[in-house]
Amino acid sequence: MNSYHVVIDASMIRNTLQTNLNESMDLVTFKEIAYFFFLGVLPSYFVYKVPLEYRDFKSELVDKAKTIAISLVVIIASIALFSKSYTSFAREHKPLRYSTNPTYWIYSIGKYISLTFSSGKLVVKPIGLDAKVIKDDNVSKIVIMVVGEAARADHFSLNGYKRETNPLLEKQDIFNFEDVSSCGTSTAASVPCMFSIYGRKEYSYKKGISTENVLDVLKHTNEIAILWRDNNSDSKGVALRVPYENYKTPQTNTICTQGECRDIGMLVGLDKYIAQNKGKDILIVLHQMGNHGPAYYKRYTKDFEKFKPTCKTNQLEECTQEEIINAYDNALLYTDNFLSKTIDFLKQYDKEYKTALFYMSDHGESLGENGIYLHGLPYFMAPEAQTHIGAFMWFGSQMKKSLNSKKLEAQTKEHYSQDNLFHTLLGVFNVQTDVYNKKMDLLSEDR
Repeated sequence: MNSYHVVIDASMIRNTLQTNLNESMDLVTFKEIAYFFFLGVLPSYFVYKVPLEYRDFKSELVDKAKTIAISLVVIIASIALFSKSYTSFAREHKPLRYSTNPTYWIYSIGKYISLTFSSGKLVVKPIGLDAKVIKDDNVSKIVIMVVGEAARADHFSLNGYKRETNPLLEKQDIFNFEDVSSCGTSTAASVPCMFSIYGRKEYSYKKGISTENVLDVLKHTNEIAILWRDNNSDSKGVALRVPYENYKTPQTNTICTQGECRDIGMLVGLDKYIAQNKGKDILIVLHQMGNHGPAYYKRYTKDFEKFKPTCKTNQLEECTQEEIINAYDNALLYTDNFLSKTIDFLKQYDKEYKTALFYMSDHGESLGENGIYLHGLPYFMAPEAQTHIGAFMWFGSQMKKSLNSKKLEAQTKEHYSQDNLFHTLLGVFNVQTDVYNKKMDLLSEDR
């Protein structure tokens, strides 16, 4: 809270419980250890060593009752005398309640438990059991969905950013969506929400874990092979019922350098998976490490350190804002390379398959604007940097023939959100089902 100006709400509690060791270590600093020891361990030890002498039960009870009574009188008197000031202040500065310690994080733990756990066994509600693929020809499809990490739209040169952070993508024939909003401000919130049938306003964590998502609907067709490869923390429950591969370790990811397994390693072996599923439609989801902070300098290799000087520590308070932004932009430059190579990978299948790539970041990132860093603020108070995300589509020549490219290009200027992903994935595979809404499908002629 002190270093990055985050708040510990129910969503942040969920992030804490759903993270892994590698992700957590990026946040561990000597300063944090010093805080923990000098302001936590030592005071606790001294308090523990203080000898306590209790009086008899009746005396203690009377004394505590007096203390409570006096406290209530002071509280009531304060409200009576200053209610006008308190009321206006509370209304004008609602976000302050998120920073009260220790009450708010204790409340957040209770809220998280309430939102997450319910009595009885969790029953996942099936949706789209009527799903079937409507074939318009005999050509199978390969679609790669890349879930980005912490890629804010205003740092994409595709969106007019002054720095060239997308030099390779600018050479690809893509449809760049300039105005797309995330469903949440953290991976734990956005990833399950973006694959969910529920829009941001209707979505809740409990709904997400108790309702099937778009991957389940596609699976119900029995005609689409689905694979999730993850180089981030995990799928946040999205891929529980489809094939899942962890690419965070050298045991599976063959491209690991400087202690970091690279996103590009998720492409290795995909040709074998495609060969094994020849004749089927294929959806491959690649979940990036992308621009995961605060250790942005770890997210790219040395040859992508174009913008200098860079922040080479996870203690962002030790760096200038320029150094932080340089490291962040270098990580975006590496993502540009990864995405361009993924498109090139699909191009080799363009004659045999209808191919497409969808890219959508999970959320954005604050880089020190107004003293705010990273992400995860409650949505209503989150700056646009945390909710305005990078997103684009690319189509192979066969897939592109079936699209109205002029109409789609015009649509890229309009406002969309992660709510559109569910229906767009169903639409690209021509899946017919009652849960499909063509007006939410970015590729539909009837939207």
